[in-house]
Amino acid sequence: MPEIIDVCPTSDLPAGAKRLVEWEDLEIGVFNCAGSVYAIEDRCSHDNGPLVEGELDQERCTIECPRHGSLFDIKTGTPLTLPAYVPVETFPVIIEQQTIKLEVE
Repeated sequence: MPEIIDVCPTSDLPAGAKRLVEWEDLEIGVFNCAGSVYAIEDRCSHDNGPLVEGELDQERCTIECPRHGSLFDIKTGTPLTLPAYVPVETFPVIIEQQTIKLEVE
């Protein structure tokens, strides 16, 4: 059964900001891409690099792995460039009462 966890107030994650959220054994990157909030597993599927430490491109809504440069679509978790070729998990984002929340399992 999914659980809803609070991340932060919307004011704490302005456009272009990113944040690492830890829940149980998961690390989740939460990104504000040009005003829309997305959440993906904070682990490059190529070598487990920390995606939240990469460069966020707000025009394309991508994050670049800081280790080997793979680009991931933060809306879908799909890798767009090699060396990564396996998608990362995405998490539903809920904005409720000016609070960013995630649905996790």
